[in-house]
Amino acid sequence: MADWFNDWFDEDYLALYANRDGAEAGQAVATALRLAPELATGPVLDLACGAGRHLWPLREVNGEAFGLDLSESLLRAAPVRLRGHLLRGDMRRLPLQPGSLAGACLWFTPFGYFSDADNRSLLHDLAACLKPGGILLMDYLHAAHLRKNLVVEDVEEHGRLRVHSRRTLEGQRIVKRMSIEYLESGATREVVESVRVYEPVELLALAQEAGFQLRTALGDYSGTPFNLESPRWLALFEKSSVGQRTDPV
Repeated sequence: MADWFNDWFDEDYLALYANRDGAEAGQAVATALRLAPELATGPVLDLACGAGRHLWPLREVNGEAFGLDLSESLLRAAPVRLRGHLLRGDMRRLPLQPGSLAGACLWFTPFGYFSDADNRSLLHDLAACLKPGGILLMDYLHAAHLRKNLVVEDVEEHGRLRVHSRRTLEGQRIVKRMSIEYLESGATREVVESVRVYEPVELLALAQEAGFQLRTALGDYSGTPFNLESPRWLALFEKSSVGQRTDPV
């Protein structure tokens, strides 16, 4: 399960999450640009960009925005107009120069895939790649909302697929086990998603330890301020000036 992400992000993943469409991504990006206009200029990285759902509207505003993802399948599924602005790589080994970014975005919960040590290291690496005053956007699940509203089991059909999902909280991770049936052939496939569940205060402490200051936290893509009932924790951070660090809370 430790490396579940190596084999999962492919055409089946796109079919399962087809409801996460361009309109939602456009709204999310517009909200981010309104609150962090710095994302409109300079090199901005869409990390774990997938097929470029968020990169597309971002590049409408910022021609220097680019994406990085591990999955060849998702990168191949990106629109042709994005192809020259995509890199394939592991986010734990960013192929970027220190201070080269004006901003970085983590859309739709790519943070938390790894161990605590690797998650912490990722934030430090992003801080190193950002110039002072650079923006980090973290789109993450809200732990309390997840626990309160967890759907333990369901069966859904997504086009050619029938998916039986089982969700469990195992220690500090949310684990989703999916049995996928291909309706045309009857063949099946078993896949897993596993994400570390951090409380907002833990994420804030990790970000501050890496040298970020919180600008604002939202509860959804429309820009509603974060509250205890929010489905997501959408945080905009600013990298502290050179020589400044904020102690963890």
